[in-house]
Order: sequence, then C-alpha cells, then structure tokens
Amino acid sequence: MKKHWWKESVIYQIYPRSFMDSNGDGIGDIPGIISKLDYLKDLGVDVIWLSPVYKSPNDDNGYDISDYREIMDDFGTMEDWELLLKEMHDRGLKLIMDLVVNHSSDEHHWFVESRKSKDNPYRDYYIWRPGKDGKEPNNWKSTFSGSAWQYDENTDEYFLHIFSKKQPDLNWENPKLRQEIYDMMKFWLDKGIDGFRMDVINFISKVDGLPDAPNPDGKKYVSGSKYFMNGPKIHDFLQEMHREALADYNVMTVGEMPGVNVEQAKLYTDESRNEVNMVFQFEHVDLDSGPGGKWDLKPLRLTDLKNNFTKWQTGLEDIGWNSLYLNNHDQPRMVSRFGDDQQYRVESAKMLATFLHMLKGTPYIYQGEEIGMTNVRFDSIADYKDIETLNMYNEKVKQNGEDPKKVMESIYVKGRDNARTPFQWDDTENGGFTTGTPWIQVNPNYKEINAKQAVEDENSIYHYYRKLIQHRKEQPVIVDGRYDILVPEDENIYVYTRTLESQKLLVLLNFTNEEQAFEVPLNLQGKKNEILISNYKTSEGYGSQVSLRPYEAIVYLIEE
Repeated sequence: MKKHWWKESVIYQIYPRSFMDSNGDGIGDIPGIISKLDYLKDLGVDVIWLSPVYKSPNDDNGYDISDYREIMDDFGTMEDWELLLKEMHDRGLKLIMDLVVNHSSDEHHWFVESRKSKDNPYRDYYIWRPGKDGKEPNNWKSTFSGSAWQYDENTDEYFLHIFSKKQPDLNWENPKLRQEIYDMMKFWLDKGIDGFRMDVINFISKVDGLPDAPNPDGKKYVSGSKYFMNGPKIHDFLQEMHREALADYNVMTVGEMPGVNVEQAKLYTDESRNEVNMVFQFEHVDLDSGPGGKWDLKPLRLTDLKNNFTKWQTGLEDIGWNSLYLNNHDQPRMVSRFGDDQQYRVESAKMLATFLHMLKGTPYIYQGEEIGMTNVRFDSIADYKDIETLNMYNEKVKQNGEDPKKVMESIYVKGRDNARTPFQWDDTENGGFTTGTPWIQVNPNYKEINAKQAVEDENSIYHYYRKLIQHRKEQPVIVDGRYDILVPEDENIYVYTRTLESQKLLVLLNFTNEEQAFEVPLNLQGKKNEILISNYKTSEGYGSQVSLRPYEAIVYLIEE
C-alpha cells in the first residue's frame, strides 16, 4: 500500500462549542482554540478535525448550516478562522473541516427560496413530494424521532429530513446543486485547509421512487435507512466530487458512513477508485445496543468487540484504510463505556488508548479523552441540550408513557451530551472553560479531572497519550504491520500481534477489574523482547506466562 501522510497521523477532534471560551459568553470559540494550540502541539497530534463552525441557527449544534462560506457569530469571524489556520500551519498542524452536505439548515437561502413555489429555481435543490392518501409521502422515520417528512402548507407538499425538521435533505440528483457544493469545497480548499470529514456522506443517494420501508410486523419504528444509506448513485457522486473538487489538492477525506460494512468500505476507500481515504463505520459502537436500537441498553461482550475489530482489521488489510475511534461528539465517553470510570479510571483509560493506537489505521482522539474525561449524570432532562436526546425523551415519556427513570438511565449511558460537556482545563470555576455561564453544565468532577493536573503529573493519561503518539512516529510496525488476533474466545483479555518484516508487537489488554493470566504461545517464547509501553510499572520482558493486573496494558517489542 502507498505511503500517505494521513496514514501516519494522529487526529484530534475539537467540538468548538465546548473546547475553550475566550470572551466569557459561555460558548467555546475560535480565539479560544487558538489559545490552546500549544497544548495540542505538545500532545503530539498532527491533524485537527474541527466540528462545524459555519453560520448556523444551531438546531443541531452547527450541523444545520445556513451559510457554508461564513463563520457562526458565536465562534468568531472569518479573520479569526484564517488566523487559526495560520497558527496551526505555523506549528505543523493540519486542519480538517467538517463537510455537512446531506442536508442544510431550513434557514439557508437555498431552502428559503425552495419553499416559495413549485417552480422556484431552487425548488429541486431539496426533496419535495406530494402527500399520499392524506399522509406523508412514505413511512420513513427521522433518526431524531418522528416522521422523516415535514408538511409545508405554502405549496401543499412535504420535504424530506432524515434528521431534524430544520435540516432538510439536499437533492443530490440535481447537477446544479452538486456543482454549488463542489465550488464551496474549493472555496475552503483554496484557503489552505487539509481535507474534509464528511458528515453522513453515504446518505446523499436515495433509492429511486422513495418507496415505503417494509413493515410486516406493524412495528412503530421503521427507519427506511436501507433506502437512504449507501444508495444506488453514491459511488458516482463521490467519484464526481473527487474529480470536480478534490483531485488537485493533497488532502485527506474521511466519510462518516453509518450502516457501512467491510465490503462496502473496501469500495469507498480503494485508492484506485478515488472516493474517500477512510470511513467512520459504526458497527463496534452498536454492539451494546439491543434490538430497539441505540437507547435499548445491553451489556457488551468482549468477544463481540474482538470479532468486530478483527473483521475490520483484516478486511481492510490490503485495500482501504481504517479510522480508529471509541468516542466522538456523537458517542459517550469511552472510559465510561468500555472501561471503569471510577476505581480504575486512569488504568482503563490508558488500556483503551493502547488498544486503539496499536491497531492498523488512523487513530482519532476526541477532546478530553486524553485526560480521561467521563460521562455526566445531570439531575433533570431540563439540563440536557441535545436535540436527539430531547426528542427521544419526549417521544418515550410524554407520548408513550414510559418510565422516566428508565429513559434517563439510557441517556446517562448513551446520550450525546456526555461528550459535549465543556473541556476541563483546570480546577477553577467551570473547569477554566469560561468566566461566564457555560452553555451546558461542566461535569462536576473537573476538580479531580483536568488538563492542568494531567500535564503536571508525569504518570497521567495525558503523558501516556504523548508516549503512544511518539511511538507511532518511531515504529513503522504500528502504521504498516499486519494484524493477527490471539485467544479470540477469551472474554477477559484482548491479545493481538502486529508484524512488519523482522519486527513484531505483542499487545496484551486486560478488559476486566480482576487479574488475568495469558499463556505465551510457544512460537513467541524465547524471543528477544522488551516492553515498548505499559500502563503499570512492570518488569522487562516476558517468559511463558504473563499475569495482567486490572485493566493492565502491555506492548512487547519482539525481534524475530
């Protein structure tokens, strides 16, 4: 496989609303990010993925864009953004912007025009349909609860919105619309950005005719997702996007693609096809969801996690490339979800980081992950801000009469606001995030968990991340080595090797709060080995057996 800068990089995601507030209005902003760039440079990351900072009415925290070429007032000005890019590039950091083009805001001038009349020049920039038998055009459901259609009495038709009703879906069948999007992408590329993270990009092609989703059991929840995920023209659209907007720039692209499987991901990321460099897939973050979907909680089995990661590691070994993540702005905090955020918070956070950063692919760090930030439990639904969470609560509790305590437990575990509480910079009021009232409450544990404390403690999670990132830059086996799993049926430990020519890594991970033993295979015994990194103080080398303490991680470097 070819060498590319994005394969050797570590990417850090900033959710600007919650990162750092510079002016005391309680909302993170671009000058705030600039003030913390040295922190990110010291951490060792190479690329910053910036969640949307475009003009937006903020129905879905910036993922509803009303002007793709302007900066949201909350975050600053275009001059602020241009200074951010310069300051990043001066430090050798690259900038990836969020591209949200499955939908726009209903306040975008395209949609304002589109809804005026059926013969408006912008009408076909969106997906409009007449009703059917006095109801919606089909039975698709929004991913944010309720119907995916909104009636507009002005023209007596419905428009499609897979997300919020303030996020109408763009009509990618319209070549004029597609050209507008490619021109907008070049506007940012010409300013010097280094690529795009593409929001739900595999939703842009819908099945012809927009048929009803089958519902033989008469279930209440029918998503229709198979008709708008990985649709019939998706590869044509992405290849056209590459030709028209991306081909002349040395940039990276990562496509967020819910519902994508390994075989589809190979097509999307095969370098010869010129679509995207890598995808975000969701299978591993759906393993603790029951048949009722995300909010239907079920315990995670380690063997399920191992089988899933192994499938993706081996599936994209020769064609394509993996994105490696355990949390982001849409997912709960990884130490709360996959580790132990109480007694073994530090150990389990380091173990999970080891797991991810030793795999084949590009690791993504979500802000606060590197200091072990945790999920939050607000007292009341009134303290939550996320539209997905609020819509779900209203539907389950107010419409369907479900037990509010049970629904709140799901929110504590899976709600998106877990990732969106303000970054905890120090132990001063509001964690040093703002001098004002934060837009969403700070996690009360900021006095114990904060960046100042982590930077000052050489044994902290933060310094462990620095070591992991440094090893990636120094050890080609971490970037290019082949992945092989050992003891795949073990429910307590995850063990894998990475092999490149005469170098081998043996990665041992205890996913439990009890001691576990690992029998070293005969073919690895007697080899010259040393510890590359571990999250406990531990003696050098291994013999025939390794005893792993709670949430222990050890990586051995073996010379063949």
